[in-house]
Amino acid sequence: MKFMLMLNTPRDGYAKYMSWPKEILEANAAFMIEFNRKLSAAGELVGAEGLASPVQAKLVRAGKDGRPITDGVFPEAKEFLAGYWIVDVDGPERAYQLAAEASTAPGIGDEPLWVEVRGIMSGRQDLE
Repeated sequence: MKFMLMLNTPRDGYAKYMSWPKEILEANAAFMIEFNRKLSAAGELVGAEGLASPVQAKLVRAGKDGRPITDGVFPEAKEFLAGYWIVDVDGPERAYQLAAEASTAPGIGDEPLWVEVRGIMSGRQDLE
């Protein structure tokens, strides 16, 4: 079963992250690299990416002529997707275990991060 593990950040999260002390940034990066390596070695990693700041995001839809119409950043949003992992595991319990581990990434403060876990629909049977 495939699941997406999503890290969210508040509107000012990217700026706060870049202001962390160098040793915490390095510890966070090392944690993420090792976590990805472990998932890959276990055959559970499908893909993982960190995302650019939401100030670079655009909403897009097709205009009447089919050309893209863009709108600015999501002004009403309080949180933004900062990065994700797509994992292929035996079931939701394993996805929850991985999310809990990912939530312990080094950062500022003592509280673990929240990691949202959602199943990935892979066919018609998921709609029923």
